[in-house]
Amino acid sequence: MVKIKEQIYKWIFTILAFASLAFLIGIMITLFKEAIPLFSQVSFLKVFFGQFWYPTYDPPEFGIFPLVLASVLVTMGAMMVCIPIGVGSALYIHELAGEKQRAFLKPMIEILAAIPSIVYGFFGMVIIAPFLQRLLGIPTGLCAFTASLMLGIMATPTVCSIAEDALSFVPRSFREASLALGANRWQTLIKVVVPAAGSGISTAIILGMSRAVGETMTVLMVAGGAATIPKSIFDPVRPMT
Repeated sequence: MVKIKEQIYKWIFTILAFASLAFLIGIMITLFKEAIPLFSQVSFLKVFFGQFWYPTYDPPEFGIFPLVLASVLVTMGAMMVCIPIGVGSALYIHELAGEKQRAFLKPMIEILAAIPSIVYGFFGMVIIAPFLQRLLGIPTGLCAFTASLMLGIMATPTVCSIAEDALSFVPRSFREASLALGANRWQTLIKVVVPAAGSGISTAIILGMSRAVGETMTVLMVAGGAATIPKSIFDPVRPMT
């Protein structure tokens, strides 16, 4: 009887796993199916390497290169913000903070990760963008730099939370052995703890990047919405997402 139940559970979870994959494949097929008629009117190279995105013009322009470039630029900028802050915060919370500090900081980071993206977008559009415009003397605060900054702030709680969980799975014996061999606390942290939690920290970074890449509302509100090739990070852009 127990084996039958185990087999039933196994098949249920197998079906659910393949159902998720089937939904993803279905979405991709639908997107490609809807996009195929476009290539009968516009060449492949002109779509992917065209410099203008004006789908409502007559004649329309469907060059997505500025959108792809903007997505890469904003995502890389966001990673430069969230990786050092997120991983550094995780190291501090787990290795250096006291019990009271850890009990306060960990739930606060979880709360920050749950804030809706439109809140970040509104905050960036109303407060951060005008502040950066005055501080840096740029024509507009709605630009790739602001979008990168806001996406980096959004992704930081995700990176920090998952990286801190990864650090918590490093056995205490690793630290004790390192200290017993004469390493100080900093050497133990950098040369023992971080490499041991490397796979978990990498996962945290990938998930943080995934959130930055897939974010829509925030970049729509603070990136500037200009579908042109940016000359600098302070130019308005329009990422694909």
